[in-house]
Amino acid sequence: MNKVKILLICFMPLMAAAQGPVSTRLSSGLDIGTGFRQEQISPSIAYYQLLNVTRQKLLSLGWTATLRANYASNVDYITAPANLSRGGKTGFYALGAPLIAGNLDTLRMSSASGTSLNLGIRAQIHLKYVDIGATADLLGITIGRNRIGQYISSTGSFVVGTSAAGTDSTARFTGGHVSQTAAPTIANLQLLGDNSIGTLATEVYARVLLGQRFGVKVGYQWLITEYTASVKNVVDDNNRFRSRSGLTYVAVTIPFFR
Repeated sequence: MNKVKILLICFMPLMAAAQGPVSTRLSSGLDIGTGFRQEQISPSIAYYQLLNVTRQKLLSLGWTATLRANYASNVDYITAPANLSRGGKTGFYALGAPLIAGNLDTLRMSSASGTSLNLGIRAQIHLKYVDIGATADLLGITIGRNRIGQYISSTGSFVVGTSAAGTDSTARFTGGHVSQTAAPTIANLQLLGDNSIGTLATEVYARVLLGQRFGVKVGYQWLITEYTASVKNVVDDNNRFRSRSGLTYVAVTIPFFR
């Protein structure tokens, strides 16, 4: 027992020396803010932890955990899977632009909402009183209530029942079949571009530090949200629909330690 105590006493200075420089190179805090544009608002709380790569804190890298809500009205959700949405095969959809060409389907939502919790990465450059950085969500989950969307498809149909002979009976998305139930896609996974799944945000920002415990942050967010319809279009075997939004972002930062 005495030998163990002696060893611990000998190693304590070494452990303190190893942990000291790392702790002084860490910074963390909370960003509390809102992204917004016409007919859409997305409040969020993000915890971040950064490791200062350089002693002068010029460059920092780290991770974030973001709790985000999204509320929008009159949104068109477009066919999501990459094999259907990429330009050259069925057309394409540009950020803030209308559908250009192809056979992409639309799920029109008069009201859309969801709450997501995502883990992501962050990179930041510190210039005296100003921080400049970028954040990207990588994975997480989203929950939200079922809502009714208007399915717009020139060629789509879905299974409405099975006959006594065992064959499927289908109907087109017209008339009374236009309205379909949909809910936010549960899983969020960053796979880049149209390969991504669920609700994910990418952000660039600048922060002005007004003291050791307070800062003001402004930025721009590219927010992707996704709905999964209750029925599949049997023509292309799809029930996932995506919307892309560009949001102005304003927040306050509460640093825990720098």
